[in-house]
Amino acid sequence: MKVTFSKGALPTSGALAILCLSGRDRGAPFAEIDDASGGALAAAAKAAGFDGKKGQTLDLAGLSGFEGRRVVLVGAGKGEAYSPLDAERAGGAAVALILKTREKALAFALGGLELGDLSAADLAARVAFGARLRCYRFDRYRTTLEKDQIPPLARITVNTPAARARDAFADLEKIADGVDLTRDLVSEPANILYPESFAQKCRELESLGVRVKVLGEKEMEKLGMGSLLGVGQGSVRESKLVAMEWLGGKKGDKPVAFVGKGVTFDTGGISLKPGPGMEDMKWDMGGAGAVTGAMAALAGRKAKANVVGVVGLVENMPDGNAQRPGDVVTSMSGKTIEILNTDAEGRLVLADAIWWTQETYQPKVVVDLATLTGAIIISLAHEFCGLFTQDDDLAAQLLESGEASGDKVWRMPLTKTHFDMIKSDIADMKNIGGRDGGSSTAASFIGNFIKEGQPWAHLDIAGMAWSKKATPTCPKGGTGYGVRLLDEFIRTNYEG
Repeated sequence: MKVTFSKGALPTSGALAILCLSGRDRGAPFAEIDDASGGALAAAAKAAGFDGKKGQTLDLAGLSGFEGRRVVLVGAGKGEAYSPLDAERAGGAAVALILKTREKALAFALGGLELGDLSAADLAARVAFGARLRCYRFDRYRTTLEKDQIPPLARITVNTPAARARDAFADLEKIADGVDLTRDLVSEPANILYPESFAQKCRELESLGVRVKVLGEKEMEKLGMGSLLGVGQGSVRESKLVAMEWLGGKKGDKPVAFVGKGVTFDTGGISLKPGPGMEDMKWDMGGAGAVTGAMAALAGRKAKANVVGVVGLVENMPDGNAQRPGDVVTSMSGKTIEILNTDAEGRLVLADAIWWTQETYQPKVVVDLATLTGAIIISLAHEFCGLFTQDDDLAAQLLESGEASGDKVWRMPLTKTHFDMIKSDIADMKNIGGRDGGSSTAASFIGNFIKEGQPWAHLDIAGMAWSKKATPTCPKGGTGYGVRLLDEFIRTNYEG
């Protein structure tokens, strides 16, 4: 979607969107259009019961002076406590309405409006960002769509005299690119996106200046990655480990490491999942998708930090060669694992991926992301990802980044008791700890592969990678969750 900024007069064709304050003073943009319509805009808003409350929308057509054009009003409330996320939701809400019409162009009439602590430039950039995020579509496999099923919207113009608006949007646009990449990866079917093809998608980031390393099964066997390789041994698809390096910070400075679970399809293995809903398991690589999208965003905006993204890519299938419940595998760390349930596979992938990351990069901090447990959805629904860490400072940083980015995070417990719950009678640990505290015991399993003194946090994003309903800035489907969180985490804590 092409997004442009204009200081001149409003376009004379296409739809108009106006941020509208509540109360008597609806704001300069509303007043300008109302004057041009001879008062018809205010009259129509009043007749429809539109009072400008935050998030309220109104779609109008046929206004006096604007015949043949559509005018969309988006409420901004009183405008005093108006955040960047509010502005993004306003931009997305307007686009969501326009995508249901045959409009080819949309102009946001902002007229230098300032809301809350947002300058006119920042407000314009955030509105544009939200609009861009909401425009995403994944319909590449739909060959029989009728013309009227394909939104023709092709151009968005943000009309504002703020000279800095375009510059303020530049980084946000690169973040949107990363979010859309993650949405694409999460949405792809498993016959298209499997470990080898996922690794190739990672290689495409080389065009942004990212260094990409790919390990195959022979390399991983030599390194002793029995935990990761055991998950994929029932698949005809070769497992991969991919490292993406963005070195935008000081030379020699240790990187921040993001590690993602990349189970490109999860049948559950021999511990086979029920058939209904199994098709959803194409997005069990959501953690790896988020890491890949975040690396694209950081490289795209030339982040001044050293960051490495590592993804363990496997397919969990119930072949005759598949891992069995009761098997014992040896991880790269040397620790042994009793497999009680082959459907608790993501933690096995992360065990070796995280150990390799620590051995290879000696990172400042490790943050892993995984669609790890159904238990986290029972706890937090689809509103938050679960944060597990014993590092209070790191927890605070991630919680603040979640608040600022809109990728919401909630801290969950991780104690010695949870580590004790996964002790095995015949190996160093078992890969499940029972029904009680399932998300915490899963996190404790991963914690067994964190070296002493290494700052680490685990993010269980099982409830956040996919949405069955649209939001103002995201259509239903792959959400791109995690990209904005990780980008904000780096921007706030590791860039000067």
